[in-house]
Amino acid sequence: MSVLAVGLSYRTADLRTLERVAVGAGELDKLLHQLQQSEHVDEAMLVSTCNRIEVYAVVETFHGGLADVSEVLARHAGCATADLYDNLYVHYAGAAVEHIFSVASGLDSMVVGETQILGQVRNSYATAREAGTVGRTLHELIQTTLRVGKRVHSETGLDALGASVVSEALGEAPDLSGKHAVIVGAGSMGALSASQLRKAGIGSITVVNRTLENAQRLAANVSELGVPAVAAPMPELADRLAGADLAVSCTGAQDVVLTAEHILPREGRELVICDLGLPRDVDPAVAAVPDVRVVDLETVRRRMDDTGGRSSARQIARATGIVLDEVREYLAGQRSAAVTPTVTALRKRAAEVVDAELLRLDHRLPDLEPGVRDEFARTVRRVVDKLLHAPTVRVKQLAAADAKGTDYANALRELFELDPASPAVVASPSPQPNTDGETQ
Repeated sequence: MSVLAVGLSYRTADLRTLERVAVGAGELDKLLHQLQQSEHVDEAMLVSTCNRIEVYAVVETFHGGLADVSEVLARHAGCATADLYDNLYVHYAGAAVEHIFSVASGLDSMVVGETQILGQVRNSYATAREAGTVGRTLHELIQTTLRVGKRVHSETGLDALGASVVSEALGEAPDLSGKHAVIVGAGSMGALSASQLRKAGIGSITVVNRTLENAQRLAANVSELGVPAVAAPMPELADRLAGADLAVSCTGAQDVVLTAEHILPREGRELVICDLGLPRDVDPAVAAVPDVRVVDLETVRRRMDDTGGRSSARQIARATGIVLDEVREYLAGQRSAAVTPTVTALRKRAAEVVDAELLRLDHRLPDLEPGVRDEFARTVRRVVDKLLHAPTVRVKQLAAADAKGTDYANALRELFELDPASPAVVASPSPQPNTDGETQ
């Protein structure tokens, strides 16, 4: 079993293609189960953000896993698998590990160094875990990924230079000091938008959402931080926009939520609308409405292409070095862990041989003094342990250091005539993550 990463992002696909493949929150469970039920997929996790859709799967074979994952994504997008291939990137085994470490560190983001992706990976893992599509391999990979992402940000200062897509989108808006903003959507992106607006000096905020309770919760949190905020239901969107200078839409809905009909006459007062939804929240016709300017993900992408990002080459190099070091350490640990069940099976086999010989001794010398018998048993076990210690420790070291894929586990099985099924029998059960995503 190996890890396969299949995805498309702002680097490989235009906004229209990303919109087709984007996975809404209500569709995640369905797609995760479709992935896991595929012939060659054992575990699956799906990351869907405003500028990337990625599947991380534990697969039996590369080609079979790639075909299964691509088919599920194409079926969801309503297109032929071949139509997606030009937009997909694929990473396998060690390359997949390096990719997800880079993603979580913000090195693959539209705005290099942004930290939001780390939380999105964490949430994607939690969703897959709740859906029951995460096993030992993905659990260990994602726990390491989250640690690596935190390490990169804390040791390089990359996040101090990096911004979020939200802040870059707001950078297209005029001075927000004392202005009024409407946030459409009360999820994580809505909360991030509120945070960025507060930092930009916004005067007041209205949160509009289909579920009023969620809007009220976000508005209350914003008010506690010192920015006046109120909540409103979706039917009031047009009236709320009438008094706004800026609107940020980030609902995660599958259809547009803001149309030209929502824009009342502005009388020369400009309204900047930041559409951060994927698929887009704002009908393209809105851009033609007088006194309205629409900033979408394509706008942000063009801006980042023009500026080349904000992170320094030195910090990027430092972060990349950390990622590569962590990849080597992780893969070494995985290779060492792969041989551990066979080592355990070997030791179990040796213990069984010792027990059988001691039983044989009991039958041949039934009158042997108990103290003598116990000392003899301890001596035999010490001899066996000492004989096995060096080769079993060394085989783990060799496996960890050998990136060529030498099958040391199979060599042990052949040398000591172990049943191939023995390692699976003695292997520890998969760890059960608790609600915080840590191993119990």
